[in-house]
Amino acid sequence: MRLFAIGDIHGCLTALQALDRELAFSEDDTVVTLGDYVDRGPDSRGVIDFLLGLRMRCHLVALRGNHEIMMLQARYDRSMLFSWVACGGESTLESYGAAGFEDVPESHWDFLTGTERCYETEHDFFVHANVCPDLPLEEQPDDNLFWEHLGGSVRPHVSGRRMICGHTRQTPGLPLDLGHAVCIDTNACGGGWLTCLETESGIYWQANQQGELRRGCLKSGTPHEG
Repeated sequence: MRLFAIGDIHGCLTALQALDRELAFSEDDTVVTLGDYVDRGPDSRGVIDFLLGLRMRCHLVALRGNHEIMMLQARYDRSMLFSWVACGGESTLESYGAAGFEDVPESHWDFLTGTERCYETEHDFFVHANVCPDLPLEEQPDDNLFWEHLGGSVRPHVSGRRMICGHTRQTPGLPLDLGHAVCIDTNACGGGWLTCLETESGIYWQANQQGELRRGCLKSGTPHEG
């Protein structure tokens, strides 16, 4: 069984499809997507359609990102609509061919509302943005999980597990590997790469919106080595 984590997709369907073709996700795989499926990139609707299909052929764990939160807030509180559009929501609406929310399928709203706060394995935990290092995952404030960027000093989590996260864009296009924390938001929607990390091996695959692929390996290896 393989376990993969995929960073912030942001409507970059072409890159996501390229990773799937390369890795052939199947029923024996767990795929953890770290949130921010919508906004900024060209095909948010296509990304959610793809993930709904992926859920039928592997164990998909879809985490919530701050952009899903903004989209859901804008649906129910129109005073939030302008701020969401300013953060990339306009491209999401365009992907549905709508000036409003009437063309967003209910299955897509169900997907967004059903996203999870975090996910844990024996050696790793997965969140969208960040955590307070001294609090267990079940006590983490939303501000940390969904909104807080990685700062200059990221302390290990009290659990001893490695954190796999996104949200803080790595504009050089490579994962940020701190050993006890790995950030795989590699700026897919900004001309960079969409990263898929196999957590057991430390190998990652990247694809861009031109469908190009490349591969690398985390410098720190995996947290259970040695």
